[in-house]
Amino acid sequence: MTTLFEPLTLRSLTLPNRVWMAPMCQYSSPASGEDAGVATDWHHTHYATRAVGGSGLVLTEATAVSAEGRISPYDLGLWNGRQTEALRRVTRAIAEHGAVPGVQLAHAGRKASTGRPWDGGGPLRQDEGGWPVVGPSPVPFAEGHLLPAELSTGRMGEIAQEFADAARRALEAGFRVAEVHGAHGYLLAQFLSPVSNRRTDAYGGDHAGRTRFPLEVVDAVRAVWPDELPLFFRISATEWLAEGGWTPDDTVRFAADLLAHGVDLLDVSTGGNVPGVAIPSDPGYQVPFAARVRAETDMPVAAVGLITEPGQAAKILAAGEADAVLLGRQLLRDPYWPLRAARELGHTGEVLPLQYRRAA
Repeated sequence: MTTLFEPLTLRSLTLPNRVWMAPMCQYSSPASGEDAGVATDWHHTHYATRAVGGSGLVLTEATAVSAEGRISPYDLGLWNGRQTEALRRVTRAIAEHGAVPGVQLAHAGRKASTGRPWDGGGPLRQDEGGWPVVGPSPVPFAEGHLLPAELSTGRMGEIAQEFADAARRALEAGFRVAEVHGAHGYLLAQFLSPVSNRRTDAYGGDHAGRTRFPLEVVDAVRAVWPDELPLFFRISATEWLAEGGWTPDDTVRFAADLLAHGVDLLDVSTGGNVPGVAIPSDPGYQVPFAARVRAETDMPVAAVGLITEPGQAAKILAAGEADAVLLGRQLLRDPYWPLRAARELGHTGEVLPLQYRRAA
């Protein structure tokens, strides 16, 4: 039996296998009005299909903890009861089809207020439906992007509370895993990196200063997230800079900090905070960063990034490089990839839904 289809228990929650769906923005919620940020039929079908397809954990796209924290006006949100109620239908469908529903809680910071990718993806002015953006320092993401207002410590406390409030709503909506988004150049990643964090107060400067606010957010979420349920953190392990920036060494050190603050698994990605850097595109190019965290700390990890073939995924786990794999675009191309992987790898357990077993 391949370990891809062995259960994994974190705290009191057992995930049925180790093939998981990575968070991927759908930009498919209404952009304004009382339904802004609300899950639609698209979200229900999209996520339920991956559960039917055999993914053991289905993580939602980056789900904004506030309207200000959306990447685009069309992002999913969890800042009010209407959004909570709409997501109950989504989590129920995921669970009914054998997967665990997970939510990624996010604030985009200086990368907020942008258009959808198929509309160009550029920054939006207020007359285009955009809004002012914030960050650790008044440093825009790239030329032509909005200048963020530097967050006061008071506003940072409010944002930490927004993460906690969104986590409470996520629990009410039926989610069983919560992930704090600290990767890809969004707000918490902006605090971690000296490229975007130029603060001279207690929230900038050295490693302890730059990690202080992300850890405060983790503490706020862990305080309201049940002890029996796991909390994940997604990180960009490197910014792919020749010098400076957030490094793999920083990631290993921070993983130990996160573990001490109640995080149960590190979701290891890379990049996103510095535009124009050269990023490899080899299969599994991000796996070594996850493997290093797993080897040098006690933190369980999930690996992601151009994991496309069943044998490749199985070897990652067999080699002890990760505890689970997260598939992104591969699951957009093939929602039933886990079922195909089980067949190709000779897994003899019951993976196919009951309704499909006559096709085995």
